Amino acid sequence: MGQKTLWISEIFYSIQGESSFAGYPCIFIRTAGCPLRCVYCDTSYAFHSGYTLSIHDIVQFIKRYPARLVEITGGEPLVQKHVIDLIDTLINENYTVLLETSGAFPIREVPHRAIKIVDVKCPDSGAFPSFYFPNFTWLMPWDQLKFVVRTSRDVRWALEFIRAHELHRNWTVFLSPAHGVMDPHEIVRALLDSGLPVRLQIQLHKYLRLSERDEFDRREKKDIMEKNP
Repeated sequence: MGQKTLWISEIFYSIQGESSFAGYPCIFIRTAGCPLRCVYCDTSYAFHSGYTLSIHDIVQFIKRYPARLVEITGGEPLVQKHVIDLIDTLINENYTVLLETSGAFPIREVPHRAIKIVDVKCPDSGAFPSFYFPNFTWLMPWDQLKFVVRTSRDVRWALEFIRAHELHRNWTVFLSPAHGVMDPHEIVRALLDSGLPVRLQIQLHKYLRLSERDEFDRREKKDIMEKNP
């Protein structure tokens, strides 16, 4: 039997910019491929290009970094069946694993010890409606929900959705402005008016000059290309 492989867009080491883990050193494994087309997507390069790597090679590759926090992101990781095997392997290697997913695909098979960061797409996302509602039944208490908002309508819809489904009673919930499009101050005002225990999230990495990431990207893509000519 051949080794299990994944289509990978990039692997890099940086500061986590989102979720309750924002600010921590984190290894990012970005999978390639995504059927959604959110209008604010900032990783469209991952739609169609990447490298085929075995799970073994991915794990060996990330061991060069000192961090024990790993995020699997995309693209959309759950379109590749072996991402579950990658998560299991990383957990068994004693990594804390974050899985960022669009919410459009079932999370039922995701190992419970992984921390799922699940998007709920808003009306003006360009990918609405795409949320797979059974996912609410498979979320664990330590999982997190994220609403990216780009218009006032998105903000109103997100807060109404959160209240209607009482999401804030079970999980940490974030409202995140589409960077460069939505004024975070408008979200602040809406949150204050709502009184809901929902957290504003600004993408930390967008406000930092992480020049070292460019160097990591150059070095790592070179390594991957040499390994997979």
